[in-house]
Amino acid sequence: MAKLNKRKERVKTLCYHTLVALLGIVMIYPILWLAGSSFKATDELFTRVSSIFPANPTFDHYISGWKGFGNISFTIFYKNTFIITGISTIAVVFSSAFIAYGFARLNFPFKKFWFACMLSTLMLPIQIQLIPQYLFFSHLGLVNSFTPVILPNFFGKAFYIFMIVQFIRGIPRTLDEAAEIDGCNRFRTFFTIIMPLCTPAMITAAIFAFYWTWGEFLMPLIYLNNPKLYTVSLALRSFADPSGMTNWGAIYAMSFLSLVPVFVIFILLQRYLIEGISTEGIKG
Repeated sequence: MAKLNKRKERVKTLCYHTLVALLGIVMIYPILWLAGSSFKATDELFTRVSSIFPANPTFDHYISGWKGFGNISFTIFYKNTFIITGISTIAVVFSSAFIAYGFARLNFPFKKFWFACMLSTLMLPIQIQLIPQYLFFSHLGLVNSFTPVILPNFFGKAFYIFMIVQFIRGIPRTLDEAAEIDGCNRFRTFFTIIMPLCTPAMITAAIFAFYWTWGEFLMPLIYLNNPKLYTVSLALRSFADPSGMTNWGAIYAMSFLSLVPVFVIFILLQRYLIEGISTEGIKG
């Protein structure tokens, strides 16, 4: 009977891992196809569409793609994207953590009402905000600069605030009380006690923020008109020429390169991502 149960468990385990492997292949296939196509010769791009592996691998698409367009190389586009993404990620994570601490620990009038208002913004389509936000930045003369893309992140975002609030609620209040006895005010308690303990949640928020900001297309499209200020996503779109010949090989090559920073960040910080999600909402 014991041997029969072990055999059933092995069969279940084998079926489970086989199913997960098949789903993993289906999910990763587009990335593998993109990587393979970026090394295909130009004449192979449309003759060997279904094949992942190039018959005659070449780096020509990476060389021509990196040159960019209009005498602006992808070095500029990557620099712009790293500036916007880096500053935005740091700003939104720390501001969201600070706001989350207020909702999780402080008592103030209409606290539940303001928390509900904050959560309701999650259901507000970003398109509704575009016109008033554009008029505001246009009136200040900030259009065609990085400021309109970066500045809103200094005021937190509802998704990250809610996620970090849940994490802070799981931290025992006795730590706050002990810090207060030692003479710490609210600010010092946050920076010396709460924020270090929120590292997993903040890194989880940073991964999401980096990923979403790196691939952001709509906001840079609206505010950045000068090609020298373009991000990688805008530059990739500019490669497509409806009125002429589109260099698809360069698009594939630069698209694959645009995924590398996201992969690196995820691989380096995946331990914190799993820890932040698994411990979110656990009460101390």
